[in-house]
Amino acid sequence: MRFDSTGKASLGHLYTQPDPRAYFGELRGLGYCVPQQAKPYFEKLIKEYRESRQVEVPTVVDIGCSYGINAALLKCDTTMDELYARYDTPDAGPDDTAAREALLARDRELSRSRTPAHPLRCVGLDISQNALSYGLAAGFLDDAVYADLENHDPTPEQRAQLAGADLVISTGCLGYVTERTLTRIIEAQGGRRPWMAHTVLRMFSYQPVERALSALGYETECVEGEFRQRRFASAEEQALVVAAMSANGVETRGLEAEGWLHARLHLSRPVGPE
Repeated sequence: MRFDSTGKASLGHLYTQPDPRAYFGELRGLGYCVPQQAKPYFEKLIKEYRESRQVEVPTVVDIGCSYGINAALLKCDTTMDELYARYDTPDAGPDDTAAREALLARDRELSRSRTPAHPLRCVGLDISQNALSYGLAAGFLDDAVYADLENHDPTPEQRAQLAGADLVISTGCLGYVTERTLTRIIEAQGGRRPWMAHTVLRMFSYQPVERALSALGYETECVEGEFRQRRFASAEEQALVVAAMSANGVETRGLEAEGWLHARLHLSRPVGPE
């Protein structure tokens, strides 16, 4: 098993396949569940935004959206368990184009048949073109931005796609994605400041992001409690992560030391006049 510079198992290959079968197949075994846990908090924040800003169809930008998982949960009212079962197709080969098209047809029907009571527009941002293409074709995503905003300013076309964001969310990518990406998304709004909600692994400090958002006129609160993200992929991954967290003064007893990666949810709203 390969590990990245943080000590986490390298799972990047799951996000580059033509469809989500490998993604859900491997993460199911690890109990990956943080999007499901974050869903009610996202829904509550969207409801608050819709009512306070009188916006009938809010636009949500999902950073690190992969195949449009958060969009599927929010727009189609699915669950992670439902999606795990949906993509469990053991008889299909990894390069089975027919199987991919069958999955897409089912997902398009899901998107059509489960129109939310309160409409939502979801824009996905990711560095995996395959994942974005699938989420867009399935109807989970309404628009897809293929960009690396950590290292590059958005193009004029990408800025136009990101403009008009009402809320910006993420489940697990912050720590790899930093305040650089968030700042570039805010700069694309032409003076507007979208609300934000991000689940961030406890192994990563949110302080640099919070400081950057504060300088842009945001106030951040951390929701009480921890959210399970997934089980460790191996004892070695757990040992590496726990050692790194302990070295940074982060207590892991009862949390990572028990075998699960845990995240915190941070909510950021602009203060002052819009």
